[in-house]
Amino acid sequence: MAATNWTIKSSSAYDLSVTPTKRPRLTSRGAATRERIVAGAAALIYERGVASTSLDDIMAATRTSKSQLYHYFTDKDALVVEVIRRQLDQIIIGQEAELRGLQTWEGLQRWRDHLVEGTRATGGIGGCPLGSLVGELADQSESARETLAICFSEWEAYLIDGFTAMREGGLISREADPTELAVTVMTALQGGLLLAQTTRDARPLELALDMAIGHVQRFAAVRPGTQLPR
Repeated sequence: MAATNWTIKSSSAYDLSVTPTKRPRLTSRGAATRERIVAGAAALIYERGVASTSLDDIMAATRTSKSQLYHYFTDKDALVVEVIRRQLDQIIIGQEAELRGLQTWEGLQRWRDHLVEGTRATGGIGGCPLGSLVGELADQSESARETLAICFSEWEAYLIDGFTAMREGGLISREADPTELAVTVMTALQGGLLLAQTTRDARPLELALDMAIGHVQRFAAVRPGTQLPR
């Protein structure tokens, strides 16, 4: 199983579904320039943080002029919002197969293992690309906070869909609330990643996810002759 790598990857795609307004159509050259700026900014911010990454740093790293940067982004806040959206896309790319397989207990376990193995491979360095931005931005920029909330909702939607499918398939009881289960698991994931980043050890994430999955298992629909999932 391939390990999840939180390191920012180069990709021309990012999720437009969280964009509140339509962007103007760009030429292929303009789109490439815009993507180069966002990708470069994402890599620098992931490594240094938002406060320690200046527009001059981004221009130097992406080989763009000030006029080019301001042609695509009104200010640093606007660029940071795009970086947040791009981070979500990279997370989904790295987990997509596992996220789409969350309709069974085995699929939930595979997703858990994928996250733990990826964190063990990196020693927790960098933490979660989205979660690491919350501490910097949530109380400093309302636009960034709102974008982060939307992105976490997009991520949680995969969990909600998975738990809904499990409920409809009779794997968990009708009393289970897929949304609350998704929030529980996401909360455990973020807390576990934070402590794994701090301790450079994947064990906190492993324990947090196992605790959250144990909570989900409380709603397992047990039939005669069957056992609770492990």
